[in-house]
Amino acid sequence: MFKKKYSAKEIKLMIRNALLVVFGTMILACGTGIFLVQFDLVTGGMPGMAIILNSILVDSNGSPLLPIDVYIFILSWGLFFIGLFVLGKDFAIKTLISTLVYSPMFSISIRLVDPNVLGGYFYLAGSYEQVGIILSALFGGTCVGAGCAITFLGGGSTGGTDIIAFIICKFFKRLRSSVVIFAIDVLIVIGGVVVINDFVVSLLGVLSAFICALVIDKLFLGESKAFIAHIVSDKYEEINQAIIEKLDRTTTIIQAEGGYSRKSKKVVMVSFTMSQYATLTNLINIIDRQAFVSIHRAHEINGEGWSRPSPDPEKVNNENN
Repeated sequence: MFKKKYSAKEIKLMIRNALLVVFGTMILACGTGIFLVQFDLVTGGMPGMAIILNSILVDSNGSPLLPIDVYIFILSWGLFFIGLFVLGKDFAIKTLISTLVYSPMFSISIRLVDPNVLGGYFYLAGSYEQVGIILSALFGGTCVGAGCAITFLGGGSTGGTDIIAFIICKFFKRLRSSVVIFAIDVLIVIGGVVVINDFVVSLLGVLSAFICALVIDKLFLGESKAFIAHIVSDKYEEINQAIIEKLDRTTTIIQAEGGYSRKSKKVVMVSFTMSQYATLTNLINIIDRQAFVSIHRAHEINGEGWSRPSPDPEKVNNENN
């Protein structure tokens, strides 16, 4: 078999995307280690699981059996290999960079909050404890949300508990991954409420999780997870084929006419998900950097490849009457 040769454009885009994933993961790890872990703020996800394990697994003196970054290392690599075997190498490749970067960056960040490091610069639990915990909830949620959004823009995945959700959805195909991810996070937050046994800290953890979700939505083109792209290009055939093969999405080719030039044009229309955003834009840039591309959020998409809400019999009957 011949090895695939990448063009200069493809290599440039791969480097750009890899840097985005690395940068996003670093922000995610620092936001978690510096702000959330310092006050045991459980916001869900893998860090929430690590905080719970760190609180439960203690020795006879009440001290944690293992440092929290060891739990993060075990969880991140354990879930990565589970995802590799169950979900396949394509998914594992998307999470590999984050898995490589997150654990060591988290280990560095939690050591920065030591009162003896850098003169206690990041030690918010000291003199500013009351204000510090509120600031940690706000800035922790912001950093985690920004880190996730930047990672998504690079076409990567943060892995973690998302892997559990995707595995569940693989065997229960009627379930939506977003719903399962939310359910897992809710269970982790509830677990944190029980284990930490501090109502105020638990509420701040929920507030931080809400801020995180809000930042992800705002940075990644709003709240909608579905998008529609209209692509005008002389190389529409290549773009159309690449979308079908790489994104596994069907397209619609529309006959159009330039309003000014009056020249005949072909428009490729495709609907896609948030996780496919970076892949689509990269494909277009590689094939035709001069292509005119318009992308907007879809309020709702139903049909093949998309979920269709079940009809409400009561509402239908009321309308018929």
